Amino acid sequence: MLMPRLTAEKKREMIREIQNYFWEERGEEIGEIAAETCFEFIKDRLGPVFYNAAIRDAREIAEQRMQTLEEDLYALEKQL
Repeated sequence: MLMPRLTAEKKREMIREIQNYFWEERGEEIGEIAAETCFEFIKDRLGPVFYNAAIRDAREIAEQRMQTLEEDLYALEKQL
């Protein structure tokens, strides 16, 4: 499965967020390498779960809209 690509700046920002989380929530200061390892774990192991859930949600919305479109098209048909 292809995950969306992140810019280097976005990745650094997310790594800083992990470092901030550890500091604010646990009072632990972790380095950039530890935060990047945590980031990679989340991205590789947990990211696909959220990605697939988003795809399922998008599919459901698309199916609902297609159903509505189909109903609208039937309503436009001329009676013979």
